[in-house]
Order: sequence, then structure tokens, then C-alpha cells
Amino acid sequence: MTERAVEEIRRGRAIEVLDEGRCWLMAAMETLEAPLLERLQSVNGGGMRLLITAQRAQAAGLAGQLTGPVAISFPDGADLEQLRSLAGLGAAGPVQHTALEVRRAGSAESVAGLRLAKLARLLPALLSLRATAAPDSGLVRLQVADVDPQPPSARGNLSLISRARVPLIDASDCEVVLFRQRHDCGEHLAIVIGAPDPAAVVPVRLHSACLTGDLLGSLRCDCGDQLRRAVSRMASLGGGVLLYLDQEGRGIGLANKLRAYALQDVGLDTLDADQHLGFLPDERTYDVAAAMLRELGVGRIRLLTNNPAKIDSLREHGIEVIGRLPLVAPINSHNQRYLKAKLDRAGHLAE
Repeated sequence: MTERAVEEIRRGRAIEVLDEGRCWLMAAMETLEAPLLERLQSVNGGGMRLLITAQRAQAAGLAGQLTGPVAISFPDGADLEQLRSLAGLGAAGPVQHTALEVRRAGSAESVAGLRLAKLARLLPALLSLRATAAPDSGLVRLQVADVDPQPPSARGNLSLISRARVPLIDASDCEVVLFRQRHDCGEHLAIVIGAPDPAAVVPVRLHSACLTGDLLGSLRCDCGDQLRRAVSRMASLGGGVLLYLDQEGRGIGLANKLRAYALQDVGLDTLDADQHLGFLPDERTYDVAAAMLRELGVGRIRLLTNNPAKIDSLREHGIEVIGRLPLVAPINSHNQRYLKAKLDRAGHLAE
């Protein structure tokens, strides 16, 4: 049922979220259109609220100390553009909020709603209002208990689907192995270069998908350079495993990454741009990477990375990280601010 609810909000429809006999109507702000807003405003029940994350509330100047979901109550008659601006689909900086009531919303349905938006790779912002659950409403209905507030563990949620030999420019002896997550349809690749010995220490790279950098050669990041250098380096070392993870934009998805780029063009750095949209500095988890390595029989690795958080996460999930190999890419005028933010604010290493 979670998958159906995710698809409904992606399509711009409302859903019903139930908890202990109570019912909330919810709709994602990113896909909300005026006709649905008008129908929701006509529903009898509790007041309508906008649910956003604490990161978005802080970026908008609405709350500085709140954690978890934040609920904004607003006057009747608020139009769609005002709500979209509050949700983060507007200019950077504080928003006008003299008539707004802002408070923490730690209730289970608020957590579940924002989790659904993130599963849909939409902006984490929803309209929510109490309503009477009608047996014939025709809306997709799910219980709060059906929505895991955290990403499901990759253990038991990952299947090896297919594999084939695929020679690469920098590594002609190469096999591509596709894994699929059962619950959220994520697909991840293990690119096995050469013939690494699983009993030895295997060179490994965790690489989050970056369509703009990996495929188009974007100069705004160092992703494409790191991808190609990692393949070449592992080939020169006699073999290794590159995990190509379905985590575009540090886990926020391509659409939101492009929104973040637009915000960077008006002065925000990469972390502040993600916060403006309601996201954490990094939404990724690496339990799926650990599960892929275990499936391949790899348990002891040397990680090609400049990000210590990847090392810590793999160790937490049972992978023995013996050491680190730096992976330094060229700096240019387009990615200089991005790389500086990773060094100064995200804890990355220079070499």
C-alpha cells in the first residue's frame, strides 16, 4: 500500500493516512494543483496545515530550534503560490510569516507523510488536514504503521537480478551486476573490474549516480571525473568493485538536485541549497552498499573516497575497511565553490 500511496502523491492526488481511527487527507505540495487545493479547502474537519521539515523551516526563517516535522497553520484563502513559496518552491531566503502559526509536529501521521514524499523523491512538503474517513472516498488509504519512518534495511530487501560482461574503455575485463531493492524499486550496479580476490583486501568505490556529471560531463561537480578515475585506478591495481548507487543528488533525486543548482546560481552553497528545499546535508545511507558487497563475498576493503562518512557507515554495517585511497579530481571555475563546501562544511578530505 505504501507504493500505491507514493504513486498517488506523485500524480498530484490526495491520499488518506489513518492512525487509531483518525484520518488525515494529505497531498504533496510539489504536484498539487489549484483544483485539488480548492477541494481540500472545502472539506469539513480540522484546520489545514502545511507539513515541512525542520531544515526547510530554518532556511525560511520560520523556526530556529525545532526538530523533526514542522506544521504551519495559515489563514483561510491562502493561494497555491503562497503555499508553494512556504514549501521551498520559491526564492532563497526568509519568507513573510506574520499571519502564520508555526509549531513542531512530531505526531506519527506527520512523520509518515514526509517519509512518503521522500520515497516519491518529491519536495518534503505536504498539505494535511483532519477529515472523516469515508468508506467510499475512492482515495488510496493506508495506516501510519504501514509507513516505516526510516529507510528499510537492505538485509532481505535486496536481490541480485542479472549480470553480464561489459568491457569498458578503461577496464576491458569487467562485469556489471544489477541489484534491485524490493520495497522502493531502487536499482544499483556493482561494476566488478578484473578478478578481485574476495579473500583479500578489495579496492572498492561507492559512487552515487550523477546523471549530469557521469553522462553529460557537467563541470559543476567532480562526479564524472571521480567515476572514470576510480575505474582506471582499480584496473591498474589488478581489480576492484565500483558500486554505482541509485542516490542522485546525495539522495534527493534529479529534480531536486537541479532545483538546488538554480539556488546555487543565486548565491547559496550546495548544503544551504539542499536545506532550502527541506533536506538534510546528505540523505544517503550505505547499508545497501554493504549488502551488495556481502552478496559479492567481499568483506575486507580499501575504499577509494574523500568522504570519511562512507568509511564510518560501512564499518557500522559490518564491512571491514582496512584503509583509504584518495580520489582527487580537477578543480575548475564551475565546481570550485561546490568542492570548497564539501571540504569546509561536509567534512571531506582534500587528499
